[in-house]
Amino acid sequence: MTASTWFYWALASAAFAALTAIFAKIGIEGVNSDLATLIRTAVIIVVLAAFVLATGKWSNPLDLSARTWVFLVLSGLATGASWVCYFRALKIGDASQVAPVDKLSLVLVAIFAFAFLGERPSVREWLGIAMVGAGVVVLALKK
Repeated sequence: MTASTWFYWALASAAFAALTAIFAKIGIEGVNSDLATLIRTAVIIVVLAAFVLATGKWSNPLDLSARTWVFLVLSGLATGASWVCYFRALKIGDASQVAPVDKLSLVLVAIFAFAFLGERPSVREWLGIAMVGAGVVVLALKK
């Protein structure tokens, strides 16, 4: 893979995330948002298990280091909490407002990566991050 390949995967992620919001908003009508999140998670487990097996990427998870396990478990817990909050917000709010606020995570990732991972975005990148944050505020405000 080339160095710029990450961009195409990230772009696909954004497209699927957009579809997630639309499909979820339609799917949670008349359903408890926590049950909807559970169903979504079960689908993800089945699809990812099939994908890992079909691509020959399976390896023994017990061979992973304790550090890897801790951070993957923490990531899973954060993902679960994010999904529960996201589905509850979609249940009571408009997708066109919930999804942009959810993307405030971009700003938070930049701040956390700076604080905890030692990443140092350029002035131009910080400007873009600030613009995303400002855009979230504009989109989240009720008319």
